[in-house]
Amino acid sequence: MANAPTKPTTPVKKESSSASGAFASLTIPICIVVAICIFIFILGDGSHYKGGDPANEPVDIYGTVHKGGVIVPLIMSYLLMVITFSVERMVVINKAAGTGSVEAFVKRIQSFLNSGNIDAASAECDKQKGSVANVIKSGLKKYREMELEPNLDVDQKTLAIQKDIEEATALEMPMLEQNLTIIATLVSVGTLTGLLGTVIGMIGAFATLAASGAPNQAELSSHISEALINTALGIGTSAISIVMYNIFTSKIDKLTYAIDETGFSIVQTFAASHKNQR
Repeated sequence: MANAPTKPTTPVKKESSSASGAFASLTIPICIVVAICIFIFILGDGSHYKGGDPANEPVDIYGTVHKGGVIVPLIMSYLLMVITFSVERMVVINKAAGTGSVEAFVKRIQSFLNSGNIDAASAECDKQKGSVANVIKSGLKKYREMELEPNLDVDQKTLAIQKDIEEATALEMPMLEQNLTIIATLVSVGTLTGLLGTVIGMIGAFATLAASGAPNQAELSSHISEALINTALGIGTSAISIVMYNIFTSKIDKLTYAIDETGFSIVQTFAASHKNQR
């Protein structure tokens, strides 16, 4: 007896997972290097300071941010990571949704199921493409196989269809959540790094106040400015991370719900149309 064919999606998913991991491994150090270069060569340019000397007071926002100290390029690298991974996740999730509206696709599939036109529903999956359509098409294929299966009763066939949909979902959906953990981590890391810069700046400020004699007002204000700049950058980066993370989790939940809804319709349609075979 010939061996059952393996699902063709498995090697593709492994390859996609490896590509996503390689993307993350390259993106993180590149973002750090780019942030350091921006900090040194753009923000630290003499044109942003009085007299063209970074030792003097800044004359614009670029010089002010540069005065935030060595923690600034680290927080900037976090911001670049959030932007890069957000763009990457947006592309992946939009590709998973397919070529058209997911809601309209689900309604068309349900309409075909209600009319018993399984071939049209499968053809609709080919038009839609994406992860959602792949899962639904797998369920429809199993639907056809179970119609020709003589050795199982309706309950067993229904369970087989449901299991096939769950397995297809397990292959497709985890790819959508890759790299989201990085964005979620940056929510906390951005704030904590900003607070670290704040503490460093305040230490310098109190050290200036503790100096004998009258404190240097310019040095004191510089340290306080450093503390506040790091606070602002850290909070801003975390805020963007939270927003993007919630947007992507919401989109993934929407796709998961579409799969669950359509999968339930497939199972119920099969059970209803074959109830006399019990």
